[in-house]
Amino acid sequence: MNMMDSKYLTPQQIVKELDKYIVGQYEAKRNVAIALRNRWRRMNVQSEIQGEIVPNNILMIGATGVGKTEIARRLAKIADAPFVKVEASKFTEVGYVGRDVESMVRDLVEQSVNMVKAYKKEDVKEKAAQAVEEIILDALIPPMRSKPAGFPVTTEENGNEPSSDVELNERTRNLFREKIKNGELEDRKIEINIKQSGNPGIGMVGAGVMDEVSMMNLQDMLSGMMPKKARKRKVTVAEARRILLEEEAARLIDMEEVKEEAIRRAEDAGIIFIDEIDKIASGASKKGGPDVSREGVQRDLLPIVEGSTVNTKYGVIKTDHVLFVAAGAFHISKPSDLIPELQGRFPIRVELTNLTKEDFVRILKEPKNALTKQYQALFEAEGVTIAFDDEAVDEIAKTAFEINAEVENIGARRLHTVMSKLLNEFLFDVPDKIAAGTHLVITRKLVQEKLSSLVKNKDLSEYIL
Repeated sequence: MNMMDSKYLTPQQIVKELDKYIVGQYEAKRNVAIALRNRWRRMNVQSEIQGEIVPNNILMIGATGVGKTEIARRLAKIADAPFVKVEASKFTEVGYVGRDVESMVRDLVEQSVNMVKAYKKEDVKEKAAQAVEEIILDALIPPMRSKPAGFPVTTEENGNEPSSDVELNERTRNLFREKIKNGELEDRKIEINIKQSGNPGIGMVGAGVMDEVSMMNLQDMLSGMMPKKARKRKVTVAEARRILLEEEAARLIDMEEVKEEAIRRAEDAGIIFIDEIDKIASGASKKGGPDVSREGVQRDLLPIVEGSTVNTKYGVIKTDHVLFVAAGAFHISKPSDLIPELQGRFPIRVELTNLTKEDFVRILKEPKNALTKQYQALFEAEGVTIAFDDEAVDEIAKTAFEINAEVENIGARRLHTVMSKLLNEFLFDVPDKIAAGTHLVITRKLVQEKLSSLVKNKDLSEYIL
């Protein structure tokens, strides 16, 4: 777990990090921060109770657009942990057509393998870069041999029987080696061999009968049996470096070690975010429409959330210590509509509050990826600067809040509708009518002019997302 120790923050630091992107929702942030820190605490428990400590899964309840998914996404980034987001509504009970519930655990392991691979590649980067340099050098200036082909010459032999051509070749190679290192030959074209997998994407007949894992294993086995063909390609030195670096790094990494570590990481630090969990609650079907056994999906979810063993193509994973965070708006159904066993597996309930006009003002200004900053960056790409008055921001927030109150509350997503309506005309005029170097200022008056049609038209059918 050494890879992750350095990344673990204290609960207060986690909340601080989340604050950079998400406005408000302090209760939800606190709970996820504690859950995340508890992973580290468990890994550092010395007694045999370590294996008994299970994570407290969290159920986030709140209307759409208040920050449920964003909290989970940012949390995974902070944790530097394998993270998978799934929609509960895409699962159907085994027997119906649809994805089986275990696939989310397989996705988690896949994610974990990619993460560990990236770390390992970083470790062998220098070694791989040296090997790649030699391959590129061989393509530019092939080494000379003083013996017939097939008898490689070692430098010791060269030293014993000096051959002016061989020496000259070696000197030229050294000169070019320096040039490659300094990046002077990046645009020079060279011919390299690229290994291609012999697997042309084999489709399986009768795939429905086989389970997903045996399918994957069979495909892997077949592609392993196929000979890897080498294909010649003419590419620039820069491109060759990129392609060959991948190949060389993959060759230097021990895949067995990667698999073991990835499984361990997924088991101890994995986070699975199940969105739209309210859509599989039995209350969700009251509006009519066929009830494709929602309870069946819940019962399939149950063993995975409470801890079971899942087969993946990288090995067997236990889900006992995976942290599950579920979220749902629960408009039609209530959390109590979930089967009691599943409710019991999400002991921590967090209600996310609806956003106020003041929250909207902060959302437009404060987060690192605030909408005003995004639009400023877009205009800057054209050489145009744009500034928003405080009064203008206030007016945008007020408009978004009013539309949410009157039509449909879609939370912070409403700001996207309002901002694009406000700025679309300018975005269309740049750079034809509004040349680079222009400075635009968005004022309250301008906001009122541009958005008056939005507010007047109570029906708003045109603008509802």
